[in-house]
Amino acid sequence: MNHPITALVIMGVAGCGKTCVSEALCQLSGATAIEGDTFHPAANIEKMSAGIPLNDDDRAGWLDSLCDELRRVDAQGARPVLTCSALKLIYRERLRSALPGLGFVFLELTPEVAADRVSHRPGHFMPSTLIDSQFATLESPVGEPLTLALDASTHSVDELAVQAHRWWLENGLRAV
Repeated sequence: MNHPITALVIMGVAGCGKTCVSEALCQLSGATAIEGDTFHPAANIEKMSAGIPLNDDDRAGWLDSLCDELRRVDAQGARPVLTCSALKLIYRERLRSALPGLGFVFLELTPEVAADRVSHRPGHFMPSTLIDSQFATLESPVGEPLTLALDASTHSVDELAVQAHRWWLENGLRAV
């Protein structure tokens, strides 16, 4: 390990459980949740709601806002846990540039499980028709530094949160 993990990104395609795992992990660790979806500009939400995948340009300002929020929460002495799809390496590198020691918990699952979960989420702007484009865009972070991959197809939210918490404790979770 080249740096203790001071903050986390819970990442993966839509339907992998980012928000639920983040909430459970924050309960275990006392960390501060940052819901990445709330930082999307209206144009991005409209585009996704219409079934149109976001491109790199669409995500640029959103990622900048997430970087700003990571730095803001960290500067307050809190431990941020951000939910963000972070599908591409360039997106993860952009987030890493915001905070040294940013770790990633990658919630892996099958396209079938993702589509099923997304189709049963009431009131969310992301339609299940965009699942295929998310998997097509996804560049697996497995093997990247400070990254933990967990099977979100077969493990419960609580199991995933406990595994992520244990890993964070082993890799630098600091007391606030």
